[in-house]
Amino acid sequence: MIQVEARLAELESLGLRRATRLVSGPQGPRVVVDGRPALLLCSNNYLGLADHPGVREAAAEAAMRWGAGAGASRLVCGTMTPHRRLEERLAAFKGRESALLFGSGYLANMGVIAALARPGDVVFSDQLNHASIVDGCRLSRAETFVYDHCDLDHLQWAIEQAEGRAALIVTDALFSMDGDVAPLLELVEVARRRRLRLVVDEAHATGTLGPGGRGALAEAGVEDQADVIVGTLGKALGSYGAFVACDHSMARYLLNAARTFIFSTAPSPPSVAAALAALELLEELPQRVEKLAANSAALRTELGREGFDAGRSRTQIVPLVVGDAKLAVEICEAALRRGVFAQAIRPPTVPPLTSRLRLSAMASHSEAEMRGAARALAQATRDAGLEPAKLGPRRCAAAHGLEPDQRLARAA
Repeated sequence: MIQVEARLAELESLGLRRATRLVSGPQGPRVVVDGRPALLLCSNNYLGLADHPGVREAAAEAAMRWGAGAGASRLVCGTMTPHRRLEERLAAFKGRESALLFGSGYLANMGVIAALARPGDVVFSDQLNHASIVDGCRLSRAETFVYDHCDLDHLQWAIEQAEGRAALIVTDALFSMDGDVAPLLELVEVARRRRLRLVVDEAHATGTLGPGGRGALAEAGVEDQADVIVGTLGKALGSYGAFVACDHSMARYLLNAARTFIFSTAPSPPSVAAALAALELLEELPQRVEKLAANSAALRTELGREGFDAGRSRTQIVPLVVGDAKLAVEICEAALRRGVFAQAIRPPTVPPLTSRLRLSAMASHSEAEMRGAARALAQATRDAGLEPAKLGPRRCAAAHGLEPDQRLARAA
């Protein structure tokens, strides 16, 4: 039996105890955090749509017309007109025949993987996949092979060992803690050649990468090649919920086999209407995607000028890897005192010895704010007794006697 207070004390001693922070007001570029005004640099509201007037109005109007909640699961009486409309628009946006709404990205990944893999099958999962993918693999009770991050040679070796067994490859498109992008063109080719299904989670890539923000698969020119695309409504689209995009046959199967779809209450009409309004804005104003890319590049450039190592990121997600959990928290607090909120991310969200500040730019930021944030983060790092050049994945790995590619523990 877990001794709750003892476990909390242990987490405290390791620098891993967590608590919520109170953000006053909407998720804009600047917020008040625990009573302190700050530039918000850790939100997934990438396009700044969560507080867009049109999106807020759509949610309010839907609440008045359709009610606050859906009242039941999708297969009972919870499928309402807004759900159908959004599914049709999302399918068209992703260039697929069908889309199916889920209550959250976590539920979508768990439901899809458990529906497509069974005991005796093999799931090949990238080392840095999101926890929802890890837990989906566990729920499926299939054998899970965790291949080294974006390492195609390791993946193909593993596939050879499982020759003849039904299998599935699953990967994030844009990795949420490192900001790098999976080798999707090559993964599609491996899946095609080996006759494996491919599931790609575009949670952080939808609305941020590719033509018109259609995602990393579209950027690679293979959006029609994955068996299932998972996406979220709660990041670039500024609302809450998730979807899968696929062909008609797969959608019918998931509707009947994905337990997290069958046994969860349908997303609320206000959330669905807000996401639909955000999607329409994205399609009408693709310049927001370009503005996000410009701000992201400015942030990475300015951090580099201050001496930081941004790792493999080429996107709006920029990790400042500190290593030690307590030190990451200390730098986070120092940054907040200097007017920048960049949350410290610690195990188990990231592997041991890779605690970090996980930064994320938004389209609603200005490039001047990115310059100021980089300076504030450099000063905060010095407040904690370090120089920015001492941070970064390679330096943290070396400090612990690891090769850079060995610093990441397997998670599944």
